[in-house]
Amino acid sequence: MKKIFLLFSLSTSLLSLSQEMTTNDALRYAVDNLNGTARFRGMNGAFGAVGGDLSAININPAGSLFFNNNFASASLTSFNNTNSANYFGSKDKESYSTIDLNQIGAILVFEDKSGKTEWNKISVGLNYDNSSNFDNRIFTSGYNPYNSISQYFVNQANTVLNTEFNDYQYDMAYQTYIIDPHPTVPNQFVSNVSPGGNYYQDYFTTSNGYNGKITVNVAGSYQNKLFLGLNLNAHFTDYVVTTSLYENNDNPSNPNTQPTIRNIIFDNQLSTYGSGFSFNLGAIYKVTDSFRFGASYESPTWYNLNDELVQDLYTYDNVNVPSGDESLYYGSPLFVFPTYRLRTPSKITGSAAYIINKRGLISIDVASKNYGNIEYTNTNQNDFRDLNSQLSRELKNAYEIRIGGEYKIKQWSVRGGYRFEESPYKVDYAFGDLTGYSAGVGYSFGENRIDLSFANSHRNFNQSLISSGMNDTSRIRNVQNNVTVTYSINF
Repeated sequence: MKKIFLLFSLSTSLLSLSQEMTTNDALRYAVDNLNGTARFRGMNGAFGAVGGDLSAININPAGSLFFNNNFASASLTSFNNTNSANYFGSKDKESYSTIDLNQIGAILVFEDKSGKTEWNKISVGLNYDNSSNFDNRIFTSGYNPYNSISQYFVNQANTVLNTEFNDYQYDMAYQTYIIDPHPTVPNQFVSNVSPGGNYYQDYFTTSNGYNGKITVNVAGSYQNKLFLGLNLNAHFTDYVVTTSLYENNDNPSNPNTQPTIRNIIFDNQLSTYGSGFSFNLGAIYKVTDSFRFGASYESPTWYNLNDELVQDLYTYDNVNVPSGDESLYYGSPLFVFPTYRLRTPSKITGSAAYIINKRGLISIDVASKNYGNIEYTNTNQNDFRDLNSQLSRELKNAYEIRIGGEYKIKQWSVRGGYRFEESPYKVDYAFGDLTGYSAGVGYSFGENRIDLSFANSHRNFNQSLISSGMNDTSRIRNVQNNVTVTYSINF
């Protein structure tokens, strides 16, 4: 093992120790994942002016007033992700499925039939939704004709030296012979991976966790025409992502006695956990018994987040190294970073619904969210200055449209829906538009009801193998197929 000639010290800056935060880390919490009850999923969430569903209050809190009785429901969902990857022409596919309690909640309805007040109805509710399920798997592999992952460590080392403090990652890369000081340029490092291209690389990532939300809802009806509602939301998140990146090359050895690295394995496990707060305001106006308009506002979510990181770096089949250093391992301790804050963007939704002879309905929601308003902060504003600038520069105000329908045939209900969500990027190739379709069926037992839905959505995006030093990405097509079953009771 080489002797450490660099002074080792740890910075408290998150950006200096981990693979750098990217826009995708922010979008994990800013982009909506449409979860909820089977009825809600069956109509693809087009419920802003419909109400009468516990997940609908997430779109418009005034919707709780459309329950005729006290109401409770619980939902179980099977989440399936299939990721098809294309990396320099090599194709791979990875699928993963989980089953989770997706929703549980209840609404209490208080109605004044005395005629003494114009405010004739009040509803109070408590609901839990699994807002996002983070369980996923991606595998991609291929031959990169241009860049080695060692450039990540070169980039880290040269950046750190220019900012006059030491960094764990460039120290571990130096100890495993991936990088060495530049032979002629002071304060610069070079890669010991032999040039020539055609680097075989594969990348496997697994993620687990959730983003949950507990909602307290209160709403009131004025003259049975105007419906107003408020949600107070407590968010909590727990996310763990593990990545393993492997590279191999058989290019000619470096000249003279310069070390040559043949194989690199770089493993990371990042845990993010924390909590947040948001609120919703909503209104629905009943123009006639058949026609309704809705409008709602969802505030930003203000998160307090914490990160923990463990890294491992391996090299083996090393050439031109001292005896015993042909295979090397360098593992990091557990890094626990200071709490930081994330503010997601607010959202505005306009809705309309037409009720067909009390037997069916057609509904449409149009929503707008400005992703350029995402912001990271902590006690040192400079830590996130560049990232916030990048978010503002690359992201835009994006629109979403949801269309749904339902029709009742005696005790049965059939449903269908369509959803289109615009990319949050100004140039959408990095993270494309989302398109989704859904269908569902329900059966009423009188006081109780059971509903089943199937929802499909797909989106294309670029997956970076490493956060800096090389811009080569794998093109991923993500397809989600979710089945939800909900049992509901009136009481």
